[in-house]
Amino acid sequence: MRIRDLWEKYHTWEITSIYGTIVFLGLTVYFFLMYAVGTIHVTELRFVNLFILLAGIYFAIKQYRRTHLGKISYFHALIVGTSTAAIASSTFALFLFLFLQFEGNLMESIKQNEQIGRYLNPYIASFAVMIEGIFSGFGLSYLLSNYVITENANMPMGGMIPMADGDGHYKSDTPRS
Repeated sequence: MRIRDLWEKYHTWEITSIYGTIVFLGLTVYFFLMYAVGTIHVTELRFVNLFILLAGIYFAIKQYRRTHLGKISYFHALIVGTSTAAIASSTFALFLFLFLQFEGNLMESIKQNEQIGRYLNPYIASFAVMIEGIFSGFGLSYLLSNYVITENANMPMGGMIPMADGDGHYKSDTPRS
């Protein structure tokens, strides 16, 4: 493994950790704001979480591109975005688990007011939030990867592959897919 590969992996982890923590803090502040106002049970307001996650993923991808000479491949954009969402979602799920475990009023209110509330406990609720955040982050990363300018992937790194046509004659001008 080359030094550049090690640096790139470390640097990717550093960027996703920083932006995942920022997204976690944004989600936590929004959670406490909704809890203090008393609108924690309004399901439609959870869409704001999506925009907080979208902003964090977008800025993480931009930071990665900025630190790598303005270049980012399509799959690196997916990795950076999904990793950022995974760090933010898992950290927020841990916070939510501890909050639901030690503050019993919210969990009891969820059990009484939600349709599947009687089946929920702090473990299941926080795990569902984590899975929802990771999959939402992957979807947002996919959308942003198509929006953000990525490197051209027309020519593969290994060059051309010899391919046979229908008559068994080989051509070497077919690019790898």
